[in-house]
Amino acid sequence: MSQSARVRAVGPVVAVLCLALPVLAASKGAAKAAAPKPAEVTTPAAVPPPVPPVAAPKDAVAVMQPTEGNHAKGVVRLHLDGDKLLVVADLEGLNPGQKHGFHIHEFGDCSKPDGSGAGGHFNPGGHQHGLPDHIERHAGDLGNVTADAKGAAHYEIAVSGVALSGKDAILGRGLIVHAKTDDGGQPTGNAGGRIACGTIGLALSK
Repeated sequence: MSQSARVRAVGPVVAVLCLALPVLAASKGAAKAAAPKPAEVTTPAAVPPPVPPVAAPKDAVAVMQPTEGNHAKGVVRLHLDGDKLLVVADLEGLNPGQKHGFHIHEFGDCSKPDGSGAGGHFNPGGHQHGLPDHIERHAGDLGNVTADAKGAAHYEIAVSGVALSGKDAILGRGLIVHAKTDDGGQPTGNAGGRIACGTIGLALSK
């Protein structure tokens, strides 16, 4: 077969291939476009374990520090027993032989030199001031501590109407020892200035 004849024979085949290639490419593209995407696998969020209930606090403590120009100091421990709060105070630096008013105050701020940052008596019920044996009194009225001949005092009292948590909580509030005797008079017992201040905080239960 002559060279010209071979060219004439191959020509139609090349033409067919040229026509077929675009069709094949389009078919592959369509197949790719039509191929479904694989389903996304989602991992469920981890569920945190339940938080165990927190027991209500039963013990608290206040470290009493002297206000400016005074020497009264000590430790007051508080323990919740049912609906009663037992308050146990051990103090020193008091005026020998004298009674000193002793109260829970609204705030635990003992940063001011005169203790005034503690605010007024803790009195959520809006009652008149009174001594512990009075029917009506502030929740924070704890009566008087009595110093011995050396100016030290040990004082214990059980009171109701206050708690360490909940509505009438006293955690974070202040304890104040006053310069004079609380005589039960209005509005706050005529107990004079503040000679020691402490903030009530949580204590390790025994």
